[in-house]
This record gives sequence, C-alpha cells and structure tokens, in this order.
Amino acid sequence: MFTNTYLPHVGGVARSVSTYENEFRRRGHDVRIIAPEFEGAEESTEYILRVPAIQNFNGSDFSIRIPLPGLIYDYLDEFQADIIHSHHPFLLGDSALRTAWERRLPIVFTHHTLYEKYTHYVPLDSVAMQLVAIQMATEYCNLCTCVIAPSESIAALLVKRQVTRPIRAIPTGIDLDYFGGGDGKSLRQRLNIASDAVVIGHVGRLAGEKNLDYLARCVGLFLADHPDAYWLVVGAGESAASIQEIVGRIADPQQLIMTGCLTGQELVNAYTAMDLFVFSSQSETQGMVLVEAMAARTPVVALDGPGVRDVLNDVNGRMLAENADEMTFVEAIKVMVSDREGLARRGELARESVRDFGLDVCADRILELYQQLIDENVNTGGGQTSPWDRLLNRLEIEWNLLVEKTTALAAAVVETEATRSHLD
Repeated sequence: MFTNTYLPHVGGVARSVSTYENEFRRRGHDVRIIAPEFEGAEESTEYILRVPAIQNFNGSDFSIRIPLPGLIYDYLDEFQADIIHSHHPFLLGDSALRTAWERRLPIVFTHHTLYEKYTHYVPLDSVAMQLVAIQMATEYCNLCTCVIAPSESIAALLVKRQVTRPIRAIPTGIDLDYFGGGDGKSLRQRLNIASDAVVIGHVGRLAGEKNLDYLARCVGLFLADHPDAYWLVVGAGESAASIQEIVGRIADPQQLIMTGCLTGQELVNAYTAMDLFVFSSQSETQGMVLVEAMAARTPVVALDGPGVRDVLNDVNGRMLAENADEMTFVEAIKVMVSDREGLARRGELARESVRDFGLDVCADRILELYQQLIDENVNTGGGQTSPWDRLLNRLEIEWNLLVEKTTALAAAVVETEATRSHLD
C-alpha cells in the first residue's frame, strides 16, 4: 500500500490504511506500507518503509516525500508483491503506478478524497488549481486496474467524470464491537461533565475544508440557550483557534471542551459520552466518523453531502439540506436532544443501521477484489518481467504520467467532462 498519510497522522486516509493493514495481516496476509516520514512516527520497520519527506508542507500537518525511487524499488524487489494498492493520485501515488506498471502487477486505487477541496494546501490556490486536481485524479484512475470508491455517491461521480476503469463502492470498515464498547461515563467523569448534561460531539481533523466555522456558530447558538450543555470536540488542526473564538463569543467558553486528538479506547469512550454527533463538512467521500458515532449508539445531525447521504437517514439521525442556515441546524439539535429517551432509541437504531459498514464485511469485499485481479493478471501472463520488459514498461508509464499531468494542466483553461461534473 502506497499512501501520503499514515499514522500517527490523524485523518481518514491514515486510519483507513491502518485499519485494513491490520485486518489483512490478522487474516494471515503479508502487507507492506510505503509512506513518508512524519513527525513522531517510528522509523522504517519490517512492514513499513518510511521515505524521506518535507514535514508540515505549506503550514499543514502533511508530509511531502522527497523522490528517491531506488529506495522503494529495492524494498519491493525483496518483498515480491502480488498487487499494489495506491491511496493517493500524486506523489507516492505516482510511485505506486511506476511500481505496478514496471512489474506488470494489478494496481487498485482508492479515491478517498474530493481533491479539489484541498487545493488551499498548495501555493497559488485558485479555481484553476481545483480544475487541475479534478482532472488529475480522473486521469490517474484511468491508469489503474480498478478503482475503489468509498461510497456510492462518489462512485456515481467518478462515472460522470469519465473514469472508464472498473469501479467498486467499498467503504472503510470499522470494528463495530470495538466502537460499541465505550465507557462514556468514565470520560465524562474525567472531564467533569455531569452524567445528565447534554453533550454535543464532533470528531475529526480541525481543518479549513471541514466547514467548522459554520458548525461552531450553530453549536454556539445552541449552547447559549442551554447553559448546562457542552460541546465535546475531539481532534486537532489549524481551525481549533477559530472554533474557540467563535464559541467564546456566542456562549460560555467553559461549555466548549477540546480534547485534542484521541485514539484507541479513549476515542471510543468519547463517542459514547456524546448524546448527539454534529457534522457539517462538504468535502467528505465517506461518512467514516458518522459510522463510528452510530456504532457507539450516538445519533447524528449533519448537512447533506457526499459520503454523508450514504450513511445518514431519518432513522439514525437527521440530514439537513447542504445549504441549511444556522438556525435550521440549531433547531434540529434542539429537537433531537429534547427527547432523551427517544434519542437513546434512535441510538440503538443507528447502531443497527451501520451493520454493512462492519470491518469484516468490507475487508471480505476488498480481499475478494484483490484475488480476482491477481487471478486475472496471472491468467494474462502478468507479473513475469525481464529487465528489458521493465525498461519498456517504465518508458510507457512515464509517458502516461506526463500525459496525465499535461491533460490536468490543460483542464485549467479548457473545460472537460470531468471538470464540469459535480455531485448532486
């Protein structure tokens, strides 16, 4: 698996890679991770190759790898992979393509992110840069053997954007039993939150693309009318200060509890300590934190958006229009928490509604896909390459990557089917 983000980085892609890596290895499969160096991360191990990288790129918490292809090739020559799985369409994603094409191996790409929502991390961000990101991701998909979309809505979008490779909609699975076994009471006690207090919750990376200023205003208005309620925010990022400023201006600052990043049992306890989970991001491809909250029996109020609509309904929570104003969101919170018994019943229904997102189910689907692609590759003579074959394959993929980048840059000025296609 090639990924630009990996633990201890906090984010959906890093967690997805780690989740499947551990599950596949638990089932007896041999897995290797190629990821950039990251502050606080362990050095390379038998299972993880850390490649040199520039830390905190453009003020973000992302690492940008420094190209050293020989390091990766030597590592994988020794490993002898059967299949390559890429988790990004650039940087180490390009290395994944080179590796797969040279060795004539199948390559799967998971389209984790709406990349056009993240161009503010790149210098000279603009609408043109967003168009380039859309086209680049589309071109990358079409260089892969198969594409995994983390939700049906993203799968439909990729079809509209002219992805011609096979697409499978497979979400990141979670351990339902694990997330269902939290101890919310202990976390409330540690944070000095009364057992009968209303706790609104949010978990995630606190970043600009998450629409958190809107969410802070909505929850702040609710807190102002409910002085005994709290907002429990789990996560870290550049938007933390803005959240504190907005809530402090509207309500009592003591009603906002920001824990920073939590992992393991503490994260599960946090979900369980919440009465209601709130979410307003429009940049998701799957509602991973929503599924985790529901598995912990915590209903959700969220804005309609990609990924969200694949998870949320009127049984397990409340989905509002993507352009809902702040008072509509505040009213939805008030209605949900006004009936505590009804909220508990909805929590049980929420847990039942995410059974298909269980790790066992989703891991089965990915492993079945791997095996299918490996079998097809063996039947067509793939995986057997001479030095001359590798050279020719390398020239071919370098040309294709050049065409990919050129086509993506051209999309900044010439509209394509991909750049004119948006989520409904």
